[in-house]
Amino acid sequence: MPNVLILGANGQLARSTIPFLLKQPDVHLTLYLRRANPLKNPDPSRVTVVEGDVLDIETLKSAMQGQDVVYANLAGAMEQQAKSIVNAMHATGLNWNVIMTPSRKHPSALCIFPEMIL
Repeated sequence: MPNVLILGANGQLARSTIPFLLKQPDVHLTLYLRRANPLKNPDPSRVTVVEGDVLDIETLKSAMQGQDVVYANLAGAMEQQAKSIVNAMHATGLNWNVIMTPSRKHPSALCIFPEMIL
């Protein structure tokens, strides 16, 4: 069963991605967001909700345990967030990350960076 950690799970794109991923019967999702209150767990048997900030390295490392892929759907201080994510991934042995962020050149477009973290 692939385990997918979604950082920024309450973002608009992530909220659209979650139902798509749950159509795959063998996927387990961990939804990571700063405030879990507004999010309704779509399938408690296959979805774990974690409240935390990506800059909180200990909570982030804990959420990364047992994951196969990290999908980061974040905005804001991207450099600081990316460093925190990569550090947590190194600490937990994860090596696949997908980052989606608005383009600086074209703010209405999204950049997708699938990266293998070595």
